[in-house]
Amino acid sequence: GRHAPGEHVRVFPISNWTELDVWQYIERESIELPEIYFAHEREVFNRNGMWLTAGHWGGPKEHEATETRLVRYRTVGDMSCTGAVDSDATTLDAVITEIAASRLTE
Repeated sequence: GRHAPGEHVRVFPISNWTELDVWQYIERESIELPEIYFAHEREVFNRNGMWLTAGHWGGPKEHEATETRLVRYRTVGDMSCTGAVDSDATTLDAVITEIAASRLTE
């Protein structure tokens, strides 16, 4: 876009990064992460093909059975609306390998 002399321009290059780019950056910079970013056994239920966390905020409904599965959340923030993926990725290298092989978008 155009801007007038003296105006500031804000650029957000990370907006163009893929999920794999972010994880490779974390590896390259040796950034430590809390365990929540890796796979854990969780009580989940399946709704419309997605694994959701059992809890008071949205499920399961009467017909939705829960089960304990080894899953990982690709987006960390709000478990009430974020689906989990089956995963055994408990290390940074395993997450990168998993994402590189995945054909599912976040």
